[in-house]
Amino acid sequence: MEERLIIVGTAHVSKRSIEEVLEVIEKEKPDAVAVELCPRRYYALFNKPEISIREALNNISLTLFQVILAYLQQKIGREVGVKPGSEIVAAIEKAKEMGIDVILIDRDVGITFSRLWNSLNLLEKIKLFIYLFKGKDFDIDEMVKRPDLLVEEFRKISPKAAKILIDERDAYMAYCLREALNKYRKIVAVVGAGHKRGIEEKINEKIDLKEILEVKRKRINIFKIFALLFSIFVATLFILLAFSSTQEVLEALKFWFLINGLLASSGALIARAHPLSVLTAFLTAWLTSLNPFIAAGWLSGIVEAWKRKLTIDDILKLKDEKTFSDLMKNKFFRVLLVAALTNVGSIAGTIYGSYYIMTNYNISVQEFINYIFKK
Repeated sequence: MEERLIIVGTAHVSKRSIEEVLEVIEKEKPDAVAVELCPRRYYALFNKPEISIREALNNISLTLFQVILAYLQQKIGREVGVKPGSEIVAAIEKAKEMGIDVILIDRDVGITFSRLWNSLNLLEKIKLFIYLFKGKDFDIDEMVKRPDLLVEEFRKISPKAAKILIDERDAYMAYCLREALNKYRKIVAVVGAGHKRGIEEKINEKIDLKEILEVKRKRINIFKIFALLFSIFVATLFILLAFSSTQEVLEALKFWFLINGLLASSGALIARAHPLSVLTAFLTAWLTSLNPFIAAGWLSGIVEAWKRKLTIDDILKLKDEKTFSDLMKNKFFRVLLVAALTNVGSIAGTIYGSYYIMTNYNISVQEFINYIFKK
């Protein structure tokens, strides 16, 4: 099978990789060129993809993770003077020039990130975010010589993430290549160097495609259940207060409003939100803290997107930002940051607000239980 399948392992930010890809395609003259892309990423590479702001805000953490990952890849590319994925583009253009079919062999990026996010617990997600934000410095020359260096480092940081981002995709690409060999006599496959060995190992293995394509929705979302129970708990505190004193419950609601509003709006301020977004966070946090199905960050993020007149071009410009300061000036990144930090402030407000009410008001749980049973 080796003479029929030539796998070129590339560094996505290496000029030498571009040259090597072109040399191999010209020399081998394959019937097809396979590239490490899915249809969605292929379309995004050559077109302006439509991105739903609502979907982005619905899972802010995942969207931020994708943005930061793409930003870091672009940053490395700028340091070596090569746009990430240039060798993939070069392979596609060369194939079209020679009249050779192009095969997209990567798993859909949406499935990959969904499987990744669902597999990580909260601590693993935080650890991954910290690693990405720190932006570990690599020796660029060494990384070009050993393009699998990032893969090795990533396995140390998060083995579970590496399994989904690397190993599962290796299996999927191996499956696609094996199927393609039933149609084409010779194929040149252009993939990241970190995938080359995995594909070679799995090319003759039996692969359960259903297992690596399934996006399992957690039947029980622990965080949402906790949020719901906490909301019930807070509502119970106010009910207990209402039984003891109307004046006290009104006073407690005032403090609840102020504590939640101030902390949520502080998060928006730290993200340099528009004044109207800050006001939205301040006015709505007290209510969203009692409703686990809506977040203050969603509302402030929507207002931020509206006031900044967010467009698809703002999202596409992310790849051109050179520093974190530039990233902060990007409207799309700012909207995500406003939504995320508003939510962080709102969570802090909910926790401290509950603590304040419990410790500053005379709430008798026993009296409430007795009242219920008498009824």
